Amino acid sequence: MPRYKLTIEYDGRPFVGWQRQSNGLSVQQALEQAFFSFCGETLFVQGAGRTDAGVHARGQAAHVDLLKDWRPDVVRDAVNAHLVGKPVAITSAEKVDFSFGARFSAIKRHYLYRVLNRRAPPTVDHGFVWHVKRRLDADAMHAAAQRLVGKHDFSTFRDSECQANSPVRTLDRIVVARAGEEIHFEVSALSFLHRQVRSMVGSLEQVGCGKWSADDLAAALAARDRARCGPVAPPDGLYLARVDYPEKQESSTRA
Repeated sequence: MPRYKLTIEYDGRPFVGWQRQSNGLSVQQALEQAFFSFCGETLFVQGAGRTDAGVHARGQAAHVDLLKDWRPDVVRDAVNAHLVGKPVAITSAEKVDFSFGARFSAIKRHYLYRVLNRRAPPTVDHGFVWHVKRRLDADAMHAAAQRLVGKHDFSTFRDSECQANSPVRTLDRIVVARAGEEIHFEVSALSFLHRQVRSMVGSLEQVGCGKWSADDLAAALAARDRARCGPVAPPDGLYLARVDYPEKQESSTRA
């Protein structure tokens, strides 16, 4: 019974999120149904992170155990053939040892948030960016964002429905930079609280438009009070970009 590591990308708009739910189709469910159509097995696809409804992925990681020893390229291509019509695809598959687990073996998760910062609304990127008309100061947001780096109680930026045992997280990196008409927020940590990234981006937008200072952001963090959070950014611009694992768990048998 081999184990496969999968790298997955998806457009999160039609889904209720990554995790299987009763109120609609999830990415996890779409994959599990495609695997059943491929090999006739009812199985569990374990993801590295639970993205919310409307959140996208360019590099979601997952693992799955199959009864038959299939070539990785066959797994990738066959499952993708059963996902036609749904905006989700396995971009790579590889055999891994059973010590590998997509969720618990991860050593870092990287998110990207895209803001389209111009007067005209998005067209081809509609649903894939947060459109902010007023000019934002990317340098001010980047400087303020460094106040969030490190180990903190992130209760202010934690959704009220978050089920994590502790609000304490260590934010390893956050970079805010302008890229033409867009502003990109690149955020990295071992793990995040529910809607933490969107909450931080929404609060940083307040800095970018001049409503908050860096000290205001730091004070909101220190308050450990959800009521002190700025408006939460919409899911449209958020992407799970990549998940890192120890090199010793990476396989040479991939497709």
